[in-house]
Amino acid sequence: MCSGGTTLYLPLLYKVQAFQHVSRRTVASTARRQLDNKVPQNQKKFQEDNGVPVHLKGGTADALLYRTTMVLTVMGAGYVVYELVKAAFPKKN
Repeated sequence: MCSGGTTLYLPLLYKVQAFQHVSRRTVASTARRQLDNKVPQNQKKFQEDNGVPVHLKGGTADALLYRTTMVLTVMGAGYVVYELVKAAFPKKN
């Protein structure tokens, strides 16, 4: 046996370094998919003057999100008023 046992760990160290080298090379050389630049199209869509508010120009998803937000806001405000009235006029036993 060698003093300190360092010779036992050298083959493992070489394997780890080789794995790191291969993994770096594999990740760095992967071909990425080219995405279309849709910014000019979206700018044209959002800047055209057609009377539609900008928060609804995104289409059906924006309209659904807007209506859901408004319904939840109104329901939340109604619930707050209900709880305030209930707290202001407690039940008498």
